[in-house]
Amino acid sequence: MNHTLLARLLLDALAAGLLLLGLSYWWLGNTVHEIVGTAMFLLLMLHNVFNRRWYGRLAAAGREPRSLFNIGVTMGLLAVMLVLLGTSILISEALSPILPIQGGFTARQIHTLAAYWALIIVSIHLGLRWPMIMGVARHVCGIRQASASRVLLLRCLALLIVFHGAWSGWRLGLGTRLSMQMTLDWWDFEASALGFFVHCVAVSGAVIAAVHYAGRFAGWRRGASPRRAARSAG
Repeated sequence: MNHTLLARLLLDALAAGLLLLGLSYWWLGNTVHEIVGTAMFLLLMLHNVFNRRWYGRLAAAGREPRSLFNIGVTMGLLAVMLVLLGTSILISEALSPILPIQGGFTARQIHTLAAYWALIIVSIHLGLRWPMIMGVARHVCGIRQASASRVLLLRCLALLIVFHGAWSGWRLGLGTRLSMQMTLDWWDFEASALGFFVHCVAVSGAVIAAVHYAGRFAGWRRGASPRRAARSAG
């Protein structure tokens, strides 16, 4: 087992967790939100350092649909993270005493828009890499033999997650968040903070499952050995 790959996946999981945590601004408060966001961006910088060779291979990358889609998703994720970073600097209360330019209501709207799109695009990014992630999970758990019953169980679980994710998207008003519509319908964290995170995870899981199985249907299959994963984790 490649321990470096495992450590990188754990750091990426931590960054994804911080993204989810950062969405709960009204629960965290501004100070903790800014600390969480700073930590997330530091981990993302580390992620790009680890995967810098992927950018160097772009010119020689294949032009089959899966490769082009993967490049598009990665570039989209990079763009939305840069928007998230730029707007976070403009609206930061910690930096406001030293910044000559301050963002207003529009910058906050764009920041929220970018954050929810980041959730979706990160999930698509993970869905494309799900065979690799599952391969690492099987290796860590010591699973060597194929099992039809285990496959059936996982597929039924994925189907439940898709349905739950669709309902969660409605509960969160995700359509308004992703289209930058004006709304005062925010999640009531005083009633349930845990429910918010469960819904966000369900939405992410639904997107991951949909992308993974859509890729399988389209024939976008890739081996999931840890060795190959180490070369294609970008």
